[in-house]
Formats: sequence, structure tokens, C-alpha cells
Amino acid sequence: MTPRTEAYYAVSERASNAPKPWRTKLLTWLPIIVGLTVLYVPSLYDLFKGVWSDDEQAHGPLILTISCWLIYRRWPMVSADNDSKPNYWAGWALLVIGLLCYALGRSQAVVQMEVGSVIPLLIGLLLLIRGPTGLKKMWFPLFFMLFMVPLPGVFVQAITIPLKTAVSIVAERLLFSLDYPIARTGVILQVGQYQLLVADACAGLHTLFSLEALGLLYMNLVEHVSVKRNLTLALLIVPISFTSNVIRVIILVLITYHLGDAAGQGFLHGFAGMTLFLSALLLILGVDSVLGKLFKEETPRAA
Repeated sequence: MTPRTEAYYAVSERASNAPKPWRTKLLTWLPIIVGLTVLYVPSLYDLFKGVWSDDEQAHGPLILTISCWLIYRRWPMVSADNDSKPNYWAGWALLVIGLLCYALGRSQAVVQMEVGSVIPLLIGLLLLIRGPTGLKKMWFPLFFMLFMVPLPGVFVQAITIPLKTAVSIVAERLLFSLDYPIARTGVILQVGQYQLLVADACAGLHTLFSLEALGLLYMNLVEHVSVKRNLTLALLIVPISFTSNVIRVIILVLITYHLGDAAGQGFLHGFAGMTLFLSALLLILGVDSVLGKLFKEETPRAA
């Protein structure tokens, strides 16, 4: 055997023993991906035709898309861990619980149980294949999926009514302090000759829910080291979301008062909806920058 031939076989052996790319390892999940697709495609079809077609639940598809992207983004870290030990007891238990929840929710038309079943199902699969270590690295995408589960109607109504009232009160008092001719009856705002009803889509629990998801996604992407900074920002997301709702209502009132009812209910109404998320994002960035100065001593020093 010539030296060139020996070198060729040595290179070939090293190539065969080299670790496979994570995309190749993903092929081992292909049967599971196919099974999940067959299981949940009918559910997704019903959601798009039903609950998710409503403006108040329009954040559901976006949450699902972001969750899938987060899973794809973290998958190389999960796949690269070769020291993980599967937890079969907890894995099979959660897998069975997820399948039972899906069967019960699908057969009894309980959409919360049907959609939410994917979370224990995925947790169980991760524990069976990658163990607690893999679950630890994938916890946020799975937690983020909770925001796509439709909330029970009774709970939404119980929270939405006082929330809308509070938003209406704050908006009315702020505009009144600026000398606008505004009065309030419940959640109805009278500004000039116009009456505006603060609807669920403007200041309801679903809006607050979607803004909470936005704030938590921001926290996950920036990955601050300071635990105090993260906890403080997480707590402040609630008042930030409420403030963003107030800003949206005020913008709608001003548009209606200055440009007329047609403008307030037309294209500019949708523009006010965009300002809701823009104002929330700007407030989160502003608060986070202030917290960065307060907890500056906890940031790691450069080497």
C-alpha cells in the first residue's frame, strides 16, 4: 500500500468518525415530526378557521411561528450535548398525559386542552430523547407556547371588564387634564360630539397577554446576566402593557376628535393598533436601559 493510499484511508476514517452535523441528527426526529404534523394539522386548520380568525386571538399564529423559530435556534445546543441521560419515567408520563389531553380536548371540543397538549407532549419527547439537560436548554420556547393557548372565555370576561374600565379612567383623566372636552360613562368615552366604546380588542386581556409575550421574548433574546435586572423587567412588563393600552386609546380618541369618526374607525384605527406594540417595545427598551444603569455592577467584566 502506497503512502498516498494510506493517507487516503486515514482521511476517510477520520471523516467517518467525525461528529455528524446537527441537521443530520435532526433526521432521527423525522418520524416524531411527521407524527406531530399528522396529529396537529387538523387542530391548526380548525384554529385558523375559528378562534385564530378573531382579532382578539390573532396573536396565536405569531406565537406559534416564533416558538418554532426559537426551537430551531436552540436546537444545535440541544443536539451537541452528548452527555444527556434520558428520563424515561417522567418522559413517558408526560407523553401519555399530553396524548390524553389531546384526545379529550379534540373529542370534546375543548380547544384549550387540545392546543395546550402539545406542551407536555414535547416536554415528554425531550425527556425521552435528550433528558433533563436538553429540556433545560429548550425550556423557554416551550414556555412561550403557553401564549398561543386560547384563554377560557369566563376568565377573559372577568379580567377584561375591570381592565377596560381602568384604561378608560386613565385615558379620560389624562385628556381632561389637557383641556379636551371628554367625559366617561363606564367604558364609553364622550369626546366632543363623538362617542367611543373601549372595546375588548383595544384594552382587553388578550391585548395584555400578547404584550406580555412581547416583553418576555425581548428578555429571552437580550439574555441579560443580572438576575435582578431580569426579574425587575419581568415585573414591570405588566404596567408597561397597561400603559401601552392607555396610549392606544388616547390616540384613537385624538384621531376621532380631530379627524372625525371615519378616520377613527378606518385605516388610522389599524395604525393605532401598531402604535400599541411600538409603544410597548419603546417602553421596554427605555425601562431596560434604566435598569441597566441600576444593576450595572452585576454585568460581567471584560477579560
